[in-house]
Amino acid sequence: MGRLCAAIIAALFFGLWGFAAAAQDVTLTSRDGAIEVSGTLLGFDGEFYRVATQYGELTVDGSGVLCDGPGCPSLTDFVAEMSVSGSATAGEVLMPALIESFALRQGMTATRRTTDDTHFVYELVDGSGKVVGKFSFRVTNTDEGFADLLADEADMVMALREIRPSELRLAREAGLGDLKAPNRSRVLALDALVPIVSPRNPLRAISLADLARVATGEIDNWRALGGPDAPVILHLRDAASGLSQGIEDRLIAPARGELRDEVERHATNADLADAVARDPFGIGIASFSETGNARPLVLTGRCGFSLSSTRRNIKTEDYPLTAPMFLYLPARRLPALARDFLTFTRSAPAQIVIRRAGFVDQDPEEISLDLQGDRLANAIRVAEDGTALSNLRDMVQTLVPMRRLTTSFRFETGSTRLDAQSRSNVEQLARALEDGQYNGRRLVFVGFSDGEGPAASNLAIAERRAETVRTAVITAAETADLEQIDIATDAFGEAMPMACDDTAWGRQVNRRVEVWVE
Repeated sequence: MGRLCAAIIAALFFGLWGFAAAAQDVTLTSRDGAIEVSGTLLGFDGEFYRVATQYGELTVDGSGVLCDGPGCPSLTDFVAEMSVSGSATAGEVLMPALIESFALRQGMTATRRTTDDTHFVYELVDGSGKVVGKFSFRVTNTDEGFADLLADEADMVMALREIRPSELRLAREAGLGDLKAPNRSRVLALDALVPIVSPRNPLRAISLADLARVATGEIDNWRALGGPDAPVILHLRDAASGLSQGIEDRLIAPARGELRDEVERHATNADLADAVARDPFGIGIASFSETGNARPLVLTGRCGFSLSSTRRNIKTEDYPLTAPMFLYLPARRLPALARDFLTFTRSAPAQIVIRRAGFVDQDPEEISLDLQGDRLANAIRVAEDGTALSNLRDMVQTLVPMRRLTTSFRFETGSTRLDAQSRSNVEQLARALEDGQYNGRRLVFVGFSDGEGPAASNLAIAERRAETVRTAVITAAETADLEQIDIATDAFGEAMPMACDDTAWGRQVNRRVEVWVE
């Protein structure tokens, strides 16, 4: 009874969306008969009822009430059901692989049933032959995934981009909560936007600035890139795909331009890669997971830096066009089986599945300083005076006995808020601390900055960012025994840039907090 009263009071207090009860298909009554609530059953996860009532949407603990009416579910034959919608990049290979691996580790059998080109269902059957769960997929694109969530036709969205402000607003209005709040999204795996050309094309590298000019149409002839007198043909995925929208958000918007009108569009990643591989005058922006026979281009800058789309550079987010693959969840309780699956996606076995599927996992790796020669060479190349070289020497002396984790942290442009991948990294590192993976070791959060402005100010900013990340991780690691770990901060400002400071992209890459362990 107490839980039911609390739910009613909470719904009234927060003023959730009103409901004109047209089909009162369930009635929940406290076991002493003192309180009764009727409404339309929106969901049941085996433990809690979710009901639309005249008080708003209520979530009620099933152990404290009796259910009566045609909509009441069976408590003994409950099947956890989840609907998943969105990106084909995630839905065609990665999510099925994760579900099959999850079922195997749970002692279940996962059977796939395909309905049509965009719909399929996984049934999970336990050892007794009973169906205990169903994951229904609609595999289209990121736009459609968010549309299904807003229409209450999906419990989970697979997205290749962050949710946009208009979608955030509509989600709040639909009673789905703040989809940018903690635990409303998670990074499932990492992908990247990779410029590709035909193996017959002589181009080996391109700057981010030139890539943006190609995308906007400012560069439309290969002569501008040192090639022949021939038109540049741009190949992209369909406009509604998260990959294409990521290009607009990450590449075109910072350049304050608009996508060129003449674009060859492709329905799948494979189609895109194949078309570019056959087109000697084409250039495409593809998914790291599927470049096919096309040749990836190295990203360069005017100051001589170069960054390849390697697995390690993507994992550290040093590669500037890293593209996290998101799962977005509404502010409602999911069935226990679904919650167990989400927990599994962050486990070590799941990271192996992610790698085998062709994507970049988030399992932290340790990199010794001697394997970071390119970074040091770049830093030496741009050091302009004796002070810069002295700072670089001090940094090397400090970090030589340590190893860098591939877990890095960066901030949203013009903000003190961590970006999406970094927020996920906070949770990932916090769980590792709680599991005792770094007990007896020393962790140092090391802040770096771009080279814009006075060096002293940049160093101070880097120190504050390092402390911000340290605080966020410690706060998230609620059950960690912090007496077993030495957690410190340090900062070296602009001592080791990752990219040129002459572009917004380069400065964004350089503003980071790394984690070093000893």
